[in-house]
Amino acid sequence: MSDNSVKPPPPPLRPLPNLIFASRWLQLPLYLGLIAAQAVYVVHFVVELLHLIEAAFGSQTALQSLITSIGYKTAIPVVTLNETVIMLVVLALIDVVMISNLLIMVIVGGYETFVSRMDLEGHRDQPEWLSHVNASVLKVKLATAIIGISSIHLLKTFINADNYTDKVLIAQTVIHITFLLSAIAIAYTDKIMSGIAAAEKH
Repeated sequence: MSDNSVKPPPPPLRPLPNLIFASRWLQLPLYLGLIAAQAVYVVHFVVELLHLIEAAFGSQTALQSLITSIGYKTAIPVVTLNETVIMLVVLALIDVVMISNLLIMVIVGGYETFVSRMDLEGHRDQPEWLSHVNASVLKVKLATAIIGISSIHLLKTFINADNYTDKVLIAQTVIHITFLLSAIAIAYTDKIMSGIAAAEKH
């Protein structure tokens, strides 16, 4: 008795559609480049963390390196690691982590969505969000991640507000609000589109 549930293999693509479909692999160097960028962020994170630890043990060289990297300026020379410097450095490290998370979402989600399946179903380390990722979901998650990164930048600016003009503070606040409104608009649009797609199925 034949098994009617077995589907026949799809016919091979014609040359031109096959070429167009294969062109998705041109994105592979882009994702490999983002992996290299992630490695640079890891090196930067480790260097800043080591400087923070060395400064905590009294290294003036490491302290000055931290002050330069975070753009902290004060009328009184900083000779010891204070709470403001620690907070700004930690926020900078959190910023690196959040950007790294954004890179992972772009690399893994983008490759899975636009290039090729990674066959991670059933893998114990499969990201929870990857099981239902598509272009719309990826856009919403990226917008949310960008808001988080913008929030960290805005907090760093407010903590170090003495080194910024009112114009810069207002501009950064407006940019953050713009990101927030854009994310809300993207999420709302995705909700409408999902509702329309569900209605068409029924």
